[in-house]
Amino acid sequence: MSKFNSTTTMKTKNHDGYSAYKMADKAKLVTQVITSFVNETKFYSDNTEEMKSVITNVIKSDPEFVSKLAVFARREFNMRSVAHLLTAYLANIPEGKPYVRRTVKGVTLRGDDATEILACYLNTFGKPIPNSLRKGLKEVFATFDAYTLAKYKGEGKTVKMRDLLCLCRPRPMSEEQTHLWKQVLEGTLPTPYTWETELSAKGNKKEVWEELISSGKLPYMAALRNCRNIVSVNPDNLDDYLKFISDPSKVKHSKQFPFRYLSAYRTNTSAGSKVLDALEDAADASISNLPAIPGRTVIAIDTSGSMSSAVSAKSDVRCCDIATMLGLIANRICEDSIVYQFDTRIRQAPASKRTGLLYATMHESMCGGGTRMSLPFTKMIEDHIKCDRVIILSDNMCNHSSGWYGYDETVQVLADKYRRESGNNIWVHAIDLQGYGTQQFAGPKTNIIAGWSEKIFDFILMAEQGEGNLEKTISEYTW
Repeated sequence: MSKFNSTTTMKTKNHDGYSAYKMADKAKLVTQVITSFVNETKFYSDNTEEMKSVITNVIKSDPEFVSKLAVFARREFNMRSVAHLLTAYLANIPEGKPYVRRTVKGVTLRGDDATEILACYLNTFGKPIPNSLRKGLKEVFATFDAYTLAKYKGEGKTVKMRDLLCLCRPRPMSEEQTHLWKQVLEGTLPTPYTWETELSAKGNKKEVWEELISSGKLPYMAALRNCRNIVSVNPDNLDDYLKFISDPSKVKHSKQFPFRYLSAYRTNTSAGSKVLDALEDAADASISNLPAIPGRTVIAIDTSGSMSSAVSAKSDVRCCDIATMLGLIANRICEDSIVYQFDTRIRQAPASKRTGLLYATMHESMCGGGTRMSLPFTKMIEDHIKCDRVIILSDNMCNHSSGWYGYDETVQVLADKYRRESGNNIWVHAIDLQGYGTQQFAGPKTNIIAGWSEKIFDFILMAEQGEGNLEKTISEYTW
């Protein structure tokens, strides 16, 4: 029995007008935060305004949870903008103010986290700046070294480092810090050696990338996202670069979403086998420490039309790409599995554990048609399939063609029918990839998860072993 499932059994309608379950505010907020880049349009809508309303409600009832969620999102799921938004709301709402200083400290992993938090507050609420936010920013500013202050000085941005210094007025602890902050105010900090400054000054040239690769100062994220640029100029030390991006220790430390490797793979399909092999090795390394899931698992990947939206305006990665990749990752770590893809129809995917993860994702990812989430359960009933659990990766936007049963029923009806007719009291793990705020499942042995990271799979065995779920993990989170 699921002890911590917080989806209610009250009915509502989803964006397609189809029957769904309401979600309690905390559960809804978690799914929205972990699957949202702020102010990015999704297939049905940009749900940022709805999320702001839910943030307000949860801060008023449990501000500590929102504080922990902000830090959890930033540190564990690498979600930046939405963590800044949560921090700004904590600073604005009276119940949240006692948690602001600690939240600012937890969320600020880079210098520009601090300037973005301030910019977010000003854009959302305007002046004056609350003392709790001022004090939190003051504390983190005092920890910035010369490199951080110069790299993230923010020229051309609404809020610059010198604005932060003028606002916070920290007290220097040494003559060296006094001199450093004077340089910030005067704009005389020496330009640091970074890949951005080198590329800006010298251009996208072979010798520039060779120097950056050999310098050891090219960050992993920049190396991965510039894979096409680097490969296209064919630097003499390309092998060193490929060794770097496929190094398991570098991969683990980088905290990249799995789909970042898919994006690099897509843009380099004609680059040659050693480049593609390095990207496959990197993707494999990113999931190497995931827990093995015993028994037999049915994995159901939503490839309907509503999964066609990109995760952001700057990305070519679609929701269906993420669903497919996460589904194939699940296939890798499950002892035995059957993989389905469904929209208005269903088909079994020929998913071998030995096929390259990125290659398989690129060739199996597709989208179109309606969302009949009932089809996997119907197929399991018809084919007398025995399993221990079902993992569903979807935006949960079922429409009226979702099943051969009443319009006002959720897919939970088919899950329960399978349990009765098969005699298998299976777990249903519903992985929400868009955070629209409704679900198709509720009740015992139901586990609602959200996110685009491989970390979501940690919560499958945790739930089955009675140790809690994503929401409980956030409630108990420490840093």
